[in-house]
Amino acid sequence: MEERKKIKLGISIGDLNGIGCEVALKTFEDSRMLDFCTPVFFASNKTISYQKTELGLDINYNGIQEASRALDGKINVVNVWKEIPKINFGEATKEAGDFALKSLRASVKALKDGDIDVLVTAPINKNNIQSEDFNFPGHTDFLAQELEGDSLMFMVTDSLKVGLLTDHIAVKDVAGAITAELVKNKVSVIENSLKVDFGIRKPKIALLGINPHSGDNGVIGKEDDQVLKPIIKELFEAGHLIYGPYSADSFFGSDGYSKFDAILAAYHDQGLIPFKTLSFGNGVNYTAGLNKVRTSPDHGTAYEIAGKGKADHSSFKEAVFTAIDIFRNREEFAELTANPLKKSRLKREFR
Repeated sequence: MEERKKIKLGISIGDLNGIGCEVALKTFEDSRMLDFCTPVFFASNKTISYQKTELGLDINYNGIQEASRALDGKINVVNVWKEIPKINFGEATKEAGDFALKSLRASVKALKDGDIDVLVTAPINKNNIQSEDFNFPGHTDFLAQELEGDSLMFMVTDSLKVGLLTDHIAVKDVAGAITAELVKNKVSVIENSLKVDFGIRKPKIALLGINPHSGDNGVIGKEDDQVLKPIIKELFEAGHLIYGPYSADSFFGSDGYSKFDAILAAYHDQGLIPFKTLSFGNGVNYTAGLNKVRTSPDHGTAYEIAGKGKADHSSFKEAVFTAIDIFRNREEFAELTANPLKKSRLKREFR
């Protein structure tokens, strides 16, 4: 049997003053990780050398000029810049944001060009990365512009998956942003992702209400009755296993989430507070719905512990494994659907 090609896994290093480099390097300090993928860091030899020395990490790496030249069995570092950035662990500086953006842009270009197969992004500071040519509230919105498809912020573990109808927008704008068209689009994206990316044949999805108690039949807002309930009914009658709207305050505490393959939350904190409470350190931020695979750990820059060697790399490691699994699942799904006999069998299974 022919051995499968090793996945090239790109890594944008995030804010240099945060814990991004630390968790990424700690992940691949374990040489066994090189059996699963070929890591490609987008930074510079000197930057990686400084970080590993300051953090006391035992790694060797291979410096390259282009991601396409990455060697299997080694940690590869693409030299994106020649400058030597000043690193002040724990500080939010404009310089750190500028280099985070250079790493991100170079890694996304390599992803688009096919020089890497998947991308794992280390945390950025959403403020200091802003510039004239980067005006986004985070990775998800930037990737939605650069890649093909309809993006969905999808927080995932093996047992819990939470998507968002709206992500980085102000709470005061949430209700107005949620339309029947948006709900249909997000349900379609999350349903397709569960099938293709996670191998779930008939995904069952819960939708959380917009208002407290899902509006209490109009007493606390009419959006749930006027927008969510009709579209849920329409989708269910069309054969989609979508249920709700559920009152968000009791949904997770009562273990209701375990009955579903995924949950669609109305807005950022409604979904991410319970997700991170239940899964912090093991969760992965996945940008579903795009033509390329991107994951990220479920935490931020953690300036308070940056440079101290204390950062837990569990979530970054999970982000690596999730990216690899999704890439392989997509390959398998494409192979099945391309083969007429297998395609016929697959159609029967998905009914």
